[in-house]
Amino acid sequence: MRSITIARKLLTPGCVAAALLLSVSAAAQEAPKPVMDPASSQDEIKQFCTNIADPARDQRYLLQKQELEKLQADVDQRIATMDKRKAEYEDWLKRRDDFLKTADSGLVDIYKNMKPDAAAASLNDVKVTVAAAIIMKLSPRQSSLILAEMDAQKAAVVTNIISSASDPNTSKSKDPS
Repeated sequence: MRSITIARKLLTPGCVAAALLLSVSAAAQEAPKPVMDPASSQDEIKQFCTNIADPARDQRYLLQKQELEKLQADVDQRIATMDKRKAEYEDWLKRRDDFLKTADSGLVDIYKNMKPDAAAASLNDVKVTVAAAIIMKLSPRQSSLILAEMDAQKAAVVTNIISSASDPNTSKSKDPS
């Protein structure tokens, strides 16, 4: 018991466990040993701690390395997810720009100068995406007048296309048409 008390006073916190193991194993032996000099047991404990210091440090480094590798894998996965989302957004933006280009300014000017009922009748007969692109480039007042004159079902489809074209959350799996 005295060797444990001495070991606790002399050892650093990292070697206390090693000292306890050394003293417990010494006490567990059947044959009683002659009383050891405290200085010699201190030397034994210091030598034991010195001997296990490098392997213990190596084990700590190995555990830290494994933790860093796990964190790196998590970061890599998050980067891949961000890259995927970026590609989806760029694709959506390209499709939206292409959609808006289908109604060039000359065609828009034609519908801009038409009466709403005549424009609505004409837009009822064109592709829904073209009609949506044209209406989207007109002023809000003129667009509302044309949509009011269009067939209700076609106007609803055009409105859905316009709203999905302006929604940044629309993914590439959803086609605005």
